[in-house]
Amino acid sequence: MGEAPQADAPFGLLAELTHRCPLRCGYCSNPVDLVGRGDELDTARWCAVFDQARALGVLQVHLSGGEPLARKDLPELVAHAAGLGCYVNLVTSGLGLTPERLAALRGVDHVQLSVQDADEAGANLIAGVRAFEPKLRAAEAVRAAGLPLTVNVVLHRLNVDHVDALVALAERMGADRLELANTQYYGWALRNRAALLPTREQVARAGEAVEAARSRSGMEIVYVVADHHEAHPKPCMHGWGARQLTVTPDGDVLPCPAAGVIDGLGVENVRDRPLAEIWHSSPAFTAYRGFDWMREPCRSCARREVDFGGCRCQAFQLTGDAAATDPVCTLSPHRGVVDRILAGAADAPVEHRAVVR
Repeated sequence: MGEAPQADAPFGLLAELTHRCPLRCGYCSNPVDLVGRGDELDTARWCAVFDQARALGVLQVHLSGGEPLARKDLPELVAHAAGLGCYVNLVTSGLGLTPERLAALRGVDHVQLSVQDADEAGANLIAGVRAFEPKLRAAEAVRAAGLPLTVNVVLHRLNVDHVDALVALAERMGADRLELANTQYYGWALRNRAALLPTREQVARAGEAVEAARSRSGMEIVYVVADHHEAHPKPCMHGWGARQLTVTPDGDVLPCPAAGVIDGLGVENVRDRPLAEIWHSSPAFTAYRGFDWMREPCRSCARREVDFGGCRCQAFQLTGDAAATDPVCTLSPHRGVVDRILAGAADAPVEHRAVVR
């Protein structure tokens, strides 16, 4: 393996401010072992992270969690990131996002609001709490504040047949953009994978419904496919450690939100080393940057600059080897692992996410 190429400046920072959340969604990709309040970075440390990120070249800061509204210092964190000239995106469940609370978040440029299903009963069942009506009120507050709104829906066996109704709900909420993203199987979603996996027929119907909705709706509709049913894996973003980085509630710095699942990756923490050094030279970021790490069939594949070998985190979870070809790929020698997973999907209760206070 040759020396990893020098990275360009990252474009976006996902700041996972906390794992605390009022929702208990069984598809949550946060780790099963959640970071507690006492281990979260404090206000000063998060502001320092934003300073270092901006100096590194970051232009977008996505404030996420968990639920970022659980942080009492959120107005200060928003103001600091905005004051650096960053575009600030609030990624929220909407619970607690009142007009007064939103007005205090001076500097937010965009709100991304999660929705679990198209009707109250289904949405509350998936969320594990009564969240549907508060989300509608949160959308009203965002519209009244004149902010752009993205509605995000994680699709799975329980709601993937409701694409038309979800599009209608997002339009009713006044969304500018709708993200329909099939479940990514990390954390709690991995624990619930057998119950969440849609059938091939469900995925086909959903894809057709999305295309039909795009032709008639004025919203931008983004669709993230269920890659277990595809011939090729989902891309590793724009390549490992290429444009984005994630900082977890306790300060670990990751090339992607799920990278913590890879044993022995060499993850470093902002408490111990400057963000720029971690981005450019830490083992976690250089391990799969570029193409020299690839083996066959990826190394000579025409798609290597399209899907970057697929997901390193998924490859590790399914094979124990993060450098393996993503088993979703039909060229992977491990494709049988995915076929067996699909065969084991079943209608079953979903275990709800643990609560962190």
